Amino acid sequence: MGWWARWRAWRERRKRARHEIPRPLWHQVLAHYPFLAALPPPEQQALRDLSASFLARKEFAGAHGLQVSDEMAVAIAAQACLPILKLDLSLYDRFVGIVVQPDEVVARRHVMDPDGVVHEYDEPLSGEAMSGGPVMLSWPDVAEAGVLAIDGYNVVIHEFAHVIDMCNGEADGIPPLPNAKVLAHWISVMDTALDEFRQQLAAGHPTLLDPYGAEGPQEFFAVSVEAFFVNPQPFRAHHPTLYELLAGYFRQDPAHRTRLAP
Repeated sequence: MGWWARWRAWRERRKRARHEIPRPLWHQVLAHYPFLAALPPPEQQALRDLSASFLARKEFAGAHGLQVSDEMAVAIAAQACLPILKLDLSLYDRFVGIVVQPDEVVARRHVMDPDGVVHEYDEPLSGEAMSGGPVMLSWPDVAEAGVLAIDGYNVVIHEFAHVIDMCNGEADGIPPLPNAKVLAHWISVMDTALDEFRQQLAAGHPTLLDPYGAEGPQEFFAVSVEAFFVNPQPFRAHHPTLYELLAGYFRQDPAHRTRLAP
């Protein structure tokens, strides 16, 4: 390791030490989110360290007078870092700010149809990730993520899946991949899974994944990632090929560790 790499590692350790997560607070967060508590002890420690580095690099702001407590910040950091536990924090380098809302936000949308007519509508949002940031999150949705995991729902993981997706450009359901062969396999699996998902919805069949995933490849990727991490065993049972694809990319097997968790 050269002097530059050693210096960067030393600086990272210093920054992480200044934001070290107290053990009681860390265990309080784990107890609130079973999909985090399911991690074996070495991975819990790795997630704690990664979350501390995340907190050192990001800036939190509460909207409409909301005060972001240490517990809130750690809860968001831990869930945001879960997908990149075996990857790298640099995937989140393209943004700094995280805005925490006291409730859903209603966004005014403007969409032009193929005939050039502009349509306006209101869209309630529990979260939103914009290219370059910030990431917006509704605190009630974050706080209830432990309970909502049974539905495969997690707003933090969903929005940070978008952040990962946008690392190589616009959100298109394709995260950074190493080569053309892996890219072709990714597109084949995701396109097939999305087509089957849309067919299920069109036929009126119940689906494990949030129907919002049918909006496009970018949303299908995000709803798949959140279900993969928080409701992994049903996800693997319903979408085995897609589960294998995500397990390979994230280098994690959540279904295995939740089966082994006490």
